Amino acid sequence: MAPAQVAGATAGAGGGGSSAAAAPPPGPGKGSGPRRSVMGTRPWVAAVFLLPALVLLGALVAYPIVYTIKRSLYDADGSAFIGLKNFGTVFSDHGILTAVRNNVVWVVVAPTVATALGLVFAVLTEKVRWGTVFKLIVFMPMAISMLAAGIIFRLVYEQDPSQGVANAVVVAVHDTFTDNAAYPGARPRPNSDLAPSAGGSFTSKSAAAAGTPADLPLVGIPQNKVPAGAQDARPASPQPGVVTGTVWLDFRPGGTGKPGVIDPGEKALSGVKVQAVKDGKVVASAKSGKDGTYKLPAAAVGAQLRLPASNFSGKYEGINWLGPSLVTPSIIASYIWMWAGFAMVLIAAGLAGVPRELMEQARVDGANEWQVFRRITVPLLAPVLVVVTVTLMINVLKIFDLVYIIAPSSSQQNANVLALQLYLSSFGGGDDQGVGSAIGVILLLLVLPVMIFNIRRLRREGRR
Repeated sequence: MAPAQVAGATAGAGGGGSSAAAAPPPGPGKGSGPRRSVMGTRPWVAAVFLLPALVLLGALVAYPIVYTIKRSLYDADGSAFIGLKNFGTVFSDHGILTAVRNNVVWVVVAPTVATALGLVFAVLTEKVRWGTVFKLIVFMPMAISMLAAGIIFRLVYEQDPSQGVANAVVVAVHDTFTDNAAYPGARPRPNSDLAPSAGGSFTSKSAAAAGTPADLPLVGIPQNKVPAGAQDARPASPQPGVVTGTVWLDFRPGGTGKPGVIDPGEKALSGVKVQAVKDGKVVASAKSGKDGTYKLPAAAVGAQLRLPASNFSGKYEGINWLGPSLVTPSIIASYIWMWAGFAMVLIAAGLAGVPRELMEQARVDGANEWQVFRRITVPLLAPVLVVVTVTLMINVLKIFDLVYIIAPSSSQQNANVLALQLYLSSFGGGDDQGVGSAIGVILLLLVLPVMIFNIRRLRREGRR
């Protein structure tokens, strides 16, 4: 063997171990096969699977957003670039500003009330045996579409009590505690002793005297509205020391009677309330009998006689729920009816994870149920409550269906919201897609902070 070979062999035998230990292991990409991601998937394979979703996301989300922003900078037909003029129109038009104001009301009221009701329902259903059934009933409206819910509540809020459930309840309660008007629409003859006074009542010009009948003739009641079985009016008999008179319909079929005179065949108006008023105070009152006559005590002598408005006011028809002043609260109530169940289910799921030991310890320490709820339950459920509230806030910012269906045309402008105004400006008669696109951009800018807050909160939760 040559000396050089012997030296090389000796060196290899003596330092082989240290040489092998010092050699670095082959890294990725250096003869170890194709590069893989942390999950063990090749990047191009992940890209292939993500591509359809990315294409759909770009076509259905990214492109419409970019196009809407671009379209908001052009005029109504999209032929001329006008810059930010459409946004100036949005913030100067009275109808659109009403929609902005209503959106603020929606964002503040609807999520707060729906979340609060969901919290109450979730806590209470834990304390009853039939809680599951109750949750099912409360959550059931979520299975109904916005269109169907709008039609339902359009009927619920009908002004006619025979059709609208809400007014049927209101009228039933009202009629239980308040008497209906005896003769709606009745009025005195022009230039008679009775004259209109405050609040829809009628008051005599002259003072009542004892021994002289103070007759109170009325007109304005159609013959078909006179109660069936009404008796003929009878002149009141004079009585010393008291005030008497007759209330009657001063009209004879055929028009042959004399004004202010009780003619044969003229009908008595029974049940009419008559008040004696001195110095603005009621000193005596009575109701007319079946023959129309009434009698007031001696305190009525020298007083003016008043027929209060309660005798003549029209039939109570309930509340105009869809009128200009109540249409927005009414629609918000229908939204809460639908979404309180959603809030209840999410909060109930969070409540199931609350440690019961903390509640039991608080009760052992002397806390009542309200204190346990306020000091233990609500703080521990705070993350869930934030999730529900933020989700509902995003939802109400784009509310459209309920407002469009429930609000009648006469009060739709009063109930207007931004999503509905976007439709009306672009397609519902406005034919100005520039302004409609500007409203869409504003809605996007309003939703973005809420979404960013929600994403950051979810990331913080994931890092815990």
